[in-house]
Amino acid sequence: MENNAPFVITIGRQLGSSGRLLGQQVAKKFNVAYYDKVVLSQAAEDTGLGRNMFHHDNERKGFLRQFIGAVQPFVGGGDFYSNHQLTEENLFTLQSGVIQRVAAERSCVIVGRAADYILRQHPRCVKIFVTANHEDRVRRVMDQKKVDYKNAVKLINHVDNQRSSYYNFHTNNTWGNAETYDLCVNISALGPDATLDFITDFVCKKLQIELPESVAPSIPEVF
Repeated sequence: MENNAPFVITIGRQLGSSGRLLGQQVAKKFNVAYYDKVVLSQAAEDTGLGRNMFHHDNERKGFLRQFIGAVQPFVGGGDFYSNHQLTEENLFTLQSGVIQRVAAERSCVIVGRAADYILRQHPRCVKIFVTANHEDRVRRVMDQKKVDYKNAVKLINHVDNQRSSYYNFHTNNTWGNAETYDLCVNISALGPDATLDFITDFVCKKLQIELPESVAPSIPEVF
């Protein structure tokens, strides 16, 4: 495998661990594309349907039929809508197709969306999971969401349970299980800056690459 072939860094994270920000910083370090959140938005944009036309909270059967027909060339064969109903499996299949296509075309960082599992056969994939000490996570959520301690803890438990349920339902792995990833890191142990350096060094050694000499002035638009 040539060192200039596309590579991908996937980042799973607990709420309040700064995993998303860390992913952005890693992408900037390597001067590659950054992706997170709703993969379907990218699929909709790529197929000319508009990135804001498809959201998980306002799906419509008629639009989904149109959407599936449009993305069929990207996600392969199969009748995703044979039962005329939206299913979690259909959505996951669509998302998986987009993630696989993006990772095959360009080097990138992908945060969340079970990307580590979806890209488990990718020849140049580094799978990372980010956590932090509980009190650090609570403090970050309090600052970011402007909530008190009690509600921050509730939000952390709720979001982490959602992420765990989504991941465990769609994969053969366990969300956050160390065996699932190449590297699990507690950002509280070294702090954000040293953790970033540690991760970039790990990626360079695993993929046998070097950081680019120059970095783009801005991170590519996210999804």
